Amino acid sequence: MAAQASPPTKKVLVPIVAGTEPVEAAVPIDVLRRAGADVTVASADDGELVVEVMYGVRIVADALVAGGDCAAAHFDLIVLPGGVPGAANLGGCAALEAMVRRHAAARGLYAAICAAPPLALASWGMLNGLKATAHPLFVDKFPPEVAAVDASVVVDASAVTSRGPATSTEFALALVEQLYSKNKAEQIAKEMLVRYDAGYTIDEVNSVQWKCNGTPKVLVPVANGTEEMELITIIDVLRRADADVVVASAENAGVEIVARHGMRIGGTPGAKTMSSNEKLVALLKKQAAASKPYGAIGAATAHVLEPHGLLEGKKAADQDGGGECESRVVVDGNVITSGGTGTAMEFAVAAVEKLLGRDVAQRMLDYEISSPVVKLESPRTGHACASTETAAATTRRSIPGHSRHATPLSLHAAATPTLPLPSPAGKRGRGTHHEVATSIFPANDARITPPRPYRTGQ
Repeated sequence: MAAQASPPTKKVLVPIVAGTEPVEAAVPIDVLRRAGADVTVASADDGELVVEVMYGVRIVADALVAGGDCAAAHFDLIVLPGGVPGAANLGGCAALEAMVRRHAAARGLYAAICAAPPLALASWGMLNGLKATAHPLFVDKFPPEVAAVDASVVVDASAVTSRGPATSTEFALALVEQLYSKNKAEQIAKEMLVRYDAGYTIDEVNSVQWKCNGTPKVLVPVANGTEEMELITIIDVLRRADADVVVASAENAGVEIVARHGMRIGGTPGAKTMSSNEKLVALLKKQAAASKPYGAIGAATAHVLEPHGLLEGKKAADQDGGGECESRVVVDGNVITSGGTGTAMEFAVAAVEKLLGRDVAQRMLDYEISSPVVKLESPRTGHACASTETAAATTRRSIPGHSRHATPLSLHAAATPTLPLPSPAGKRGRGTHHEVATSIFPANDARITPPRPYRTGQ
């Protein structure tokens, strides 16, 4: 008996352009590739494969939107990330508009997030007669023909829309469900430690202040196999908070890395260089000896910090959920850790709180989840980068937000070893810098305690 043929691989196009929001591009690329999709990242910039998106991040595209191979290809899904001015730039790309129109005419699935639903899809008439959502700052840009919905993700007919960076994971999982199945979306959500409860929770023990007199300077080492969602989310949030983030490659050669799920991230020479992991470990030990902050997310906690004695006497978040500490984000003195990829946003917001204070963290949270301003317990005074007084008790601080677990709303009828990602112009050089080494390494073999199941509505 002949073996049953495997189903054809789903093909997805993610166009990017100058000003694209990096989280809204990286998360769908990552999640869809986890699901087994063949994702093509295509530049809508004229003739340029290396695209500088928001916050100085540079993504290397696989193809050009206007290129012959891309224009002639068949895709099962086209996903438009947002960003300012990225969404408008996509909306002004005639080649992309023509491609999406042909795709929709063939009943293909298309999607957009943040500002892209009104500034791209709706501007082309692709959402007329449908319900859709967008970032609250851009909802009023929808024409009267589009019914705006206050939801994290909306699926109506062949169109999927979402609100912003913090809903990117829900958006991506909704796309997995549309392309594959609810079971596959739930499986990926479990592996990533995706959280559906509103807001973020930080567990802190041995509380110390991380004093920063001026702009905090943060070093983020990267290497081939780095988890792209963790990397891009942390860079995005920290730079949004005006931290001076330096990204350096731990590889021996090349200005470009290939992340765990195939995303290519690169830049031009000029940032700090770390030509080996030994130099990274030496820097981390120097940070620890000086009582300066450092941290890790996902597998980096067990693969980098623990083997080198950098967690001695410390509590840390456990990637696989099987250890004594089940917290998603843990701050113990000058060390911050968090679990799997789904905790990246919480990890970044917690780092912002410790470096720049709760008011700044709150502003980041308000933008990312688009929730009303909410107050935190015991407002912190001052900023911190070196240890001061300690308190032995563990405290849990919850930052609430809109309850989102009932969404998405389903409406369809049935040559140098550096990798510099420069900060935006004007963000550097203010005040005294204090380095914070945050190691982000590839996540491996996640053995996950299942979180709340992924759902497509009530």
